[in-house]
Amino acid sequence: MNSQSNIKHPMSKRFRGYLPVVVDVETAGFNSATDALLEVSATTLTMDESGIILPDHSVTKHLIPFAGANIEQAALDFTKIDLDNSFRHSIAVDEREALDEVFKAIRKAVKAHNCTRAILVGHNASFDLGFINAAVERCNIKRNPFHPFSSFDTATLAALAYGQTVLSRACLAAGIPFDNREAHSACYDTEKTAELFCSIINTWHQLGGWDLALKTMPE
Repeated sequence: MNSQSNIKHPMSKRFRGYLPVVVDVETAGFNSATDALLEVSATTLTMDESGIILPDHSVTKHLIPFAGANIEQAALDFTKIDLDNSFRHSIAVDEREALDEVFKAIRKAVKAHNCTRAILVGHNASFDLGFINAAVERCNIKRNPFHPFSSFDTATLAALAYGQTVLSRACLAAGIPFDNREAHSACYDTEKTAELFCSIINTWHQLGGWDLALKTMPE
């Protein structure tokens, strides 16, 4: 006899048991091994009964640069992050605390969707995953919820779906409003990347691509 608790969430079958989690990081440079990680934002995704993917919950943390971190002024100028801002000082936490809180939310979502692990979704995803993995190693975190090297890259998906690779242009091509004044905030970019990913996946679903995929899957 099946109980309600034994019914699997439909998301658990959509991406081979992985839960897509959209991530954006803001950094003080391009080298994940040496440059400071300054902001991390993550948005978990969910699925409704008709198979439509939707943004679910978001969490954003501002980070204190790790000891000895390199900080490129050009990167700060680009992201408009002011490390001396008093408000930022009041909310920024060290890498370990930030990752613990973000990972706690992700693990909760993975469990709620009956998935086995999270998979990172990002715009130029290898950049975000590289900084996350470097911070995990620095903090000696044993349970990273993300797949260590696989990811979903919305720059590639948007090139396929809309002929655009720049986040702002891809969003506009998808009919998603985008305010360039808000760009390069981890929270804003994560939410827009989540909308873009959902748009691409849902369009594929509505065109019948997912039904076709199901028919060709081995038992």
